[in-house]
Amino acid sequence: MDERRVIAVDIGGTKIAAAEVVLGSGKPKIGEISKAPTLAQEGGTAVLARVIEAIRGVLASAEGEVCGIGISSAGVIDPSTGDVTYANEVMPGWGGTHLGSEVSAEFGLPCKVLNDVHAHALGEARHGAGAGLGSCLVAAVGTGIGSAFVDRGRIMLGEHSIAGHLGHLSCFEAVGIPCACGRSGHLESVAAGPGIIQRYIALGGNPANSDGESVDGAEIDRRARRGEREAVEAEQFAGGALGHVLGSVVNMLDPAAIVLSGSVAKCCDVWWDAVRAAYAEQAMDPAQATPIVMGSLGDDAPLIGAAENLVSSAYE
Repeated sequence: MDERRVIAVDIGGTKIAAAEVVLGSGKPKIGEISKAPTLAQEGGTAVLARVIEAIRGVLASAEGEVCGIGISSAGVIDPSTGDVTYANEVMPGWGGTHLGSEVSAEFGLPCKVLNDVHAHALGEARHGAGAGLGSCLVAAVGTGIGSAFVDRGRIMLGEHSIAGHLGHLSCFEAVGIPCACGRSGHLESVAAGPGIIQRYIALGGNPANSDGESVDGAEIDRRARRGEREAVEAEQFAGGALGHVLGSVVNMLDPAAIVLSGSVAKCCDVWWDAVRAAYAEQAMDPAQATPIVMGSLGDDAPLIGAAENLVSSAYE
């Protein structure tokens, strides 16, 4: 494969990241990543303007001819048009944005858009921990939980482009607990970062860091590594909930591997052991040996996936 230069953009609720990505026969090369605050509360029009500004900055420093723009974005994306068809309160006014066509018209370059978790999964599946496998289930576990199933290099999108919402599957650990989506009983409410913090405090853990600020997930993990009971139990509970759901999903999709990434996946063995033990309780015998591994691309995954989708579509 000849080298292809792509301007890749990752749009999240808190930041916009952009970089030149070079794809070829070897490992993807990522140039210097520019970052800017999304300032999502200012509305979709303002966010789009910042996206265009970020692209313009990276284009100005591109080291060769650029073949197009690949975008990874929060929200439900229609990948055939590049439109944002839905976004929750984290990105007010982002739903309805004609993202792909607006960016393409601005720069006179082809543009393709994927949901951020779909892009993350595509990056890991084609160039990261899932490279060389026939299929993989990729789950990003952080402030929220998203996932995607990639089979033979293609993403399962579903009829409404919402396939892969692992965080909004029911689990018994979350019964009666409200979810950010407006329903209740969903995995995300107990297994994502905020759920771990809430569980830790409910168990009697110290709600403050040493500097007096509110405790965060990284500090809870440090306490779990030291063996603090409340921190260990909070991570075990969250990891167990995730593992139970993963086992059920694998019984339906049967991937070659499960790839976990995101801030929560950086937790210590307390969390990982709980994930694997709960998975084993639910997965059918043929799937017991399915590996559960850490993603290898980190924060670069959605940029690489967005670039990959531009040069070699993930869904057509």
